[in-house]
Amino acid sequence: MSQILFTNSYFYKFDSKQWEFQQPYPPYGTMYAAAMMRELGYEVALFDANLIDSPNDILPTLEKEKPQYLVIYEDGFNYLTKMCLTVMRDAAFDLTQVGKKYNCTVIVSSSDSTDHYEKYLEAGADFVLLGEAELTLRELIEELEKGTTNFDHIKSLAFLKDGEAIKTIKRPVLRALDDLPNPAWDLIDVEPYRKIWENNKGFLTLNIATTRGCPYKCNWCAKPIYGNRYNSRSPKRVVDEIELLVKTHNVRYFWMCDDIFGLKPNWVQEFRDLLTERNLKIQYKIQSRADLLLKEDNIDALAQSGLHEVWIGAESGSQRILDLMDKGTTIKQIYDATKLLKSKGIRVAFFLQFGYMDESREEIQQTIDMVTELIPDDIGISVSYPLPGTKFYEMVREQMKKENWVDSDDLDMMYSGTFNSDFYKRLHRYVHKTYRKKQGIENLKTALNQPNKLNKEQLRSALATLYYVPTAMLDKYRLKKLEEAK
Repeated sequence: MSQILFTNSYFYKFDSKQWEFQQPYPPYGTMYAAAMMRELGYEVALFDANLIDSPNDILPTLEKEKPQYLVIYEDGFNYLTKMCLTVMRDAAFDLTQVGKKYNCTVIVSSSDSTDHYEKYLEAGADFVLLGEAELTLRELIEELEKGTTNFDHIKSLAFLKDGEAIKTIKRPVLRALDDLPNPAWDLIDVEPYRKIWENNKGFLTLNIATTRGCPYKCNWCAKPIYGNRYNSRSPKRVVDEIELLVKTHNVRYFWMCDDIFGLKPNWVQEFRDLLTERNLKIQYKIQSRADLLLKEDNIDALAQSGLHEVWIGAESGSQRILDLMDKGTTIKQIYDATKLLKSKGIRVAFFLQFGYMDESREEIQQTIDMVTELIPDDIGISVSYPLPGTKFYEMVREQMKKENWVDSDDLDMMYSGTFNSDFYKRLHRYVHKTYRKKQGIENLKTALNQPNKLNKEQLRSALATLYYVPTAMLDKYRLKKLEEAK
């Protein structure tokens, strides 16, 4: 029996786009919270809902553990959970109802519940933890164990009081991240993840967070959990965790799931030195900004420590759009950083978004031109998504047509943009195909001129040109028709 049963509300299988990618990660934030409560002496268990088929799959665990508390604690390090998808909210509501049937005190923590705590309380949750939740969870359960019935003094908490939703004052974010125990990896069955990854990519990838928060102020980026403060774990604690995972799970590739990796001065250099000292040879991918990557000494240290791929928040090929976003980067920095990373043998990928404010058809073309000129190794495309708490949300609030996407493949325009949802969904296909076509043509040139330098992936890309050339032309025609119909 366990006092506390932790679970998460992002069901990977329920998100059609992500399930197609076959690249799931364990619920890192959930594992953090479980580790902390266990260190405090509570009996804990963790039901990983990522790969389940139905919320009812938790029933055998509830029968076995008979927990006093069911904590639906979302992974705040997964950028998909920040999007507050309807499929996640519905899953959390279903889990809440299941927990109540088993007489659990139900406690919820997520980006969506922080933004819409009233909805979760109405759905039956007893408490909602607002923002960064470990300390609030600890204090709440300590008070509940004492038999306390008044919770007004607990910061960053929402609950019903005389039928009214109460929200207490905000708690400061954690600064000393090394005070937390490492996530409870022993409560996760890694083997189902290994099977999916190896079938899809040929090797297992696990996720690690080295920081919390982001100090930059892109006005469309919501930060309901960790905010604008940037706090780091020490390189030693991160390398300790890597070493543990290498030994216990024979994993050599990691997704550093920070909003911004390695921003603190000399952090990357110390990280590299510790990996070298312990003879840990790993590869990893990160998210970063174009301006930060132009410090060549940092890129050298990143490359030496095993950096394999960088996802840059490029967003747009229009400087006007970047400025409207308060992005703080320039088109030139995107070009320079991409070329510098490629010169070091590091893969470069772009996050792109279309539909921001009054983006014109010409500015859309500027983004397409940037992609086909720089030919990154991968791209991820979305449309601008207004989230509560952002300046962007306030700017378009009166134009909002819907509150959330169903899943990450929804791609509906949630407000009145320059074009309609059908246009942007077709644009998504067209840009992907145009990019793959250009990438394939470049690989075809390599195949003809330097065949010995072509790997299997590049060969497949070259052959796929036969598909992308005609289908990109067809999508361009359909896109033009949608543009004219506006």
